[in-house]
Amino acid sequence: MTITELETIEIQLLLEGVYRYSGFDFRNYASNSLRRRIWNIVRSQGLTSISGLQEKVLHDSACLERFLHDLCVNVSGMFRDPSFFLTFRDQVIPLLRTYPFIRIWHAGCATGEEVYSLAILLQEAGLYPRCRIYATDINEQTLRQAKAGIFPLALMQASTQQYLQGGGQWSFSEYYTAAYDNAIFCASLKKNIVFAQHNLATDSCFNEFNVILCRNVLIYFNPLLQARVHHLLYESLCKFGILGLGRQESLKLTLHEKDYKDLASHEKLYQRVS
Repeated sequence: MTITELETIEIQLLLEGVYRYSGFDFRNYASNSLRRRIWNIVRSQGLTSISGLQEKVLHDSACLERFLHDLCVNVSGMFRDPSFFLTFRDQVIPLLRTYPFIRIWHAGCATGEEVYSLAILLQEAGLYPRCRIYATDINEQTLRQAKAGIFPLALMQASTQQYLQGGGQWSFSEYYTAAYDNAIFCASLKKNIVFAQHNLATDSCFNEFNVILCRNVLIYFNPLLQARVHHLLYESLCKFGILGLGRQESLKLTLHEKDYKDLASHEKLYQRVS
């Protein structure tokens, strides 16, 4: 047996143990990025093997919590990919104006920067009072951070240009209060956001939505899990609802490709038509 084969067995046993013990299912995440993150955790724990990590994770609740936090991908940013938000303003907002009430699901919201970006966009469009945003993630720790709405002030200052590039119409600094080195988002932006834990790998749909954003999440899943999530998103989206994916993600070659039409293919915005 080669070292690579042994490593594969160790990873499979680790992920199976975590799933059976905690219910968190990473077994169908993309193997290359998963392997890198697992080895980073092994080294951060001062261990020398994945088997050693398995023993510690299953017998030390604090280690399990750190493992779950580190294994989840928590990359986000205010108005990340500004052209997406600009296109959303131009192409999606006119459609949303036709609804008396708008339900939005932001799946895989991480620490929440993009959720607040969307809330700002909807506020400027005059639609936020009739919106409810469900922001979900697998990671409880990052959800707590997202719900608090407190971010490094330097991050907000660096995001001002992206806000403007994304079609921002007001002064970005109006949306938060500076306190020491932190920026605290206004309570008015939080009032229509529901933060909740949801696992795309194991959980089912929980509402019908007019818009679903699941951006830069599917790239971390293998084809089997991607297919599951695509079906979940399709089942959760109302007819003529809008789906937003990440730049490296696509509906091509999926079972539901024919159920959507391109709304803005360059920004991976689609409309469900069947």
